[in-house]
Amino acid sequence: MSGDPRDEIVEHLPALRAFALSLTRNGALADDMVQDSLVKAWTKIDSYQPGTNMRAWLFTILRNTYYSNRRKAGREVADVDGIYTASLSEKPAHDGRLQMTDFHAAFAKLNDEQREALILVGASGFSYEEAANMCGVAVGTIKSRTNRARARLAQLMHLDMGEALEMTDGATLAVISGNRTASVG
Repeated sequence: MSGDPRDEIVEHLPALRAFALSLTRNGALADDMVQDSLVKAWTKIDSYQPGTNMRAWLFTILRNTYYSNRRKAGREVADVDGIYTASLSEKPAHDGRLQMTDFHAAFAKLNDEQREALILVGASGFSYEEAANMCGVAVGTIKSRTNRARARLAQLMHLDMGEALEMTDGATLAVISGNRTASVG
């Protein structure tokens, strides 16, 4: 991109908010975290290297903001009743509703690292290498977290290998199946 990199930031807002929601499971907190991340990105735009992946740079800032906030808070609010998880999206109005509910419940049971790996690699479409770079870990670590998370989701959702899912959300299907171009069924 030849112009000011600040002009590109707005293109990534929906993906940043979705990633923040996946991490926080709270709309208001996710919005605050995206805003904090954008302020950091705006003030540190000189450290962005033109020609590199702006989206990955923004996701890294957001991820670091999330973990910094978690360390400061010292504790996480439990979502025992699933209230926050249920507020993340409107449930589809067809046969996929029950599977989406099961998915949300199972996804919430994954640890932060596994959820993060699935969102980056499965739903956001980053390569293993890009996700590893954003998380500051080895590629093998991201692959391992992703595979373990998918296996755990399948176990929690009582799915057999190759079993068809009736999901309306292609990103959710991609998270579970490991197929970035998963079609909605």
